[in-house]
Amino acid sequence: MPVALIRRVVVCLIIAAPAITLRIADVELAPVIELLAYGAAVVAAAFLLAWAAEAAQKDISGALAIALLALIAVLPEYAVDFYFAFRSGSEAQYAHFAAANMTGSNRLLLGIGWPLVVIICALRARRAAPPESSRTVEALRLDPGSRLDIGFLVLLCIIAFAIPVLGSIPLWLGIGLVAFFVAYLWRAGRSEVGDDAEFLGAAALIADLPRTARRFTVVVLFAVSAGIILACAEPFSEALVASGSALGIDSYFLVQWLAPAASEAPEFIIAAMFALRGMGSAAIGTLIAAKVNQWSLLVGSLPIAHLLGGGGTGLPLDGRQIEEFALTATQSLLGVALILSLRFHWAAALGLAGLFGLQFIVTDTSGRYVLCAIQAGLALVFLIVHRRDILPTLRAPFARATPSPAVGGVQAAGVRGSAVGRDPTDGGDPATRVRA
Repeated sequence: MPVALIRRVVVCLIIAAPAITLRIADVELAPVIELLAYGAAVVAAAFLLAWAAEAAQKDISGALAIALLALIAVLPEYAVDFYFAFRSGSEAQYAHFAAANMTGSNRLLLGIGWPLVVIICALRARRAAPPESSRTVEALRLDPGSRLDIGFLVLLCIIAFAIPVLGSIPLWLGIGLVAFFVAYLWRAGRSEVGDDAEFLGAAALIADLPRTARRFTVVVLFAVSAGIILACAEPFSEALVASGSALGIDSYFLVQWLAPAASEAPEFIIAAMFALRGMGSAAIGTLIAAKVNQWSLLVGSLPIAHLLGGGGTGLPLDGRQIEEFALTATQSLLGVALILSLRFHWAAALGLAGLFGLQFIVTDTSGRYVLCAIQAGLALVFLIVHRRDILPTLRAPFARATPSPAVGGVQAAGVRGSAVGRDPTDGGDPATRVRA
C-alpha cells in the first residue's frame, strides 16, 4: 500500500481516536468538548468513506457508480437524522430535530454546493483561456446523462410539496419514497455514462492498487468508517442539542446547519476537486445525485425510523417544520428549473447562493413564506424559459437506457468568432467553447 495513502488514513484515525476512546470508556465531558470530539470523528470517517466510495467506481461503471457514490458520501448525515427520527418515536421533542437536519442538509447542498462547482469551473476556464482572448464564462454544461437524475429530481420536487400540505410525513409516503429510490438505483444501473472515471487524491492511490488489494482496501475503509459513524452518531447528535443550551444558541440551528456542514464536507471537497480538474459535469452530477438521495431515501427513512422508535405511522411536523419543508421544496424546484436545459449559468448560481444566504436574514414566518413565493415564482419563470426541456426531462426516468459520453465543460462567450479548443490540464476532455 502506498505510503501516502497510509499516512492519510492514519491521520483520519488519529482524529477519530479521542471520540472512540470516550465512547468505549463511556466518559461524559462538557457538551461543547463532546461536540468537537465526536464531530471531528464524523468528519474523519466521512473522508474515509468518500475515498472508498470514489475508488469503488473502478469496479462499478456507469451512472450507478455516481448514484452509489452520492449515497455513500452522505451516510454520516443519514446516521444523525435516523437517530433523531428514531428517538422521536418515544420523545416527541426530537421530531423537529429530524426535520431540521434533513432540511438544512438539503438546502446546504443546493445553496452552497451547486453554486460552488459552477463558480470554480468559471474561474478555472477564465484562467485557462489564452491571454489574447476576450471572454466571459456563461455556463457549466451538464452531461446529457444528467437528464436522468434531473428527471427523477423533478418528480421528487413535485412529491415534496405534499409534505407541507399534509403537515406530516406519513409512513405510506416514506415507503413510497424508499421504493422511488430503489427504482432510481435500478434505472441508473441500466444507464451507461462512460468508463473514463478520473480519480483524485487518496481515491487515486486506492484505484491504482491491484484489483484484489484495491477491493480489500475499499471494504476495510467502508467497515472502519461505518463503525466510527455508528459509534459517534448518537453522542454527536446529543452533544449538538446539549451544546445549544450550554452556549445559549438555538439547538435547532446547530442541528440544522452544523451537523450537515460536518457530514457533507468531504462531498463538497470531492466536488470542488472534480471542478478544479475541469470535470465540472462529474462534480455537479454527483451533487445532483446526492439531492435525489436526500429527497427519496433520507426523507423516506424518517417515518420508518420514527415507527421503529415506538412512534405512530407518520412523523408529525409542527408549524416551523412545515415552513422549513416549504422553503426547501421551493428551493429545490428553483434549482431543477435552472438546470433543465443542461446548462448552469454562473449568474443563476450566484442568485441561488444569494437566496440561500437571505434565509439567515429573513427569520420570521411571514418573511420566509414570502421567500418561498419568490423562489416558486422564479422557478415558474425558468420553467417557462426552458419549457422545451420539460417533457424530455420527465421522460428520461422512463426512457430506454442509451449510452452517452461522459463529457463536461464550461461554455463561454465573448465578442466575435468562435472556436473549440482543448485545455491541456484536463486530460484531453473537450474544454471550453470560446468566442474571442
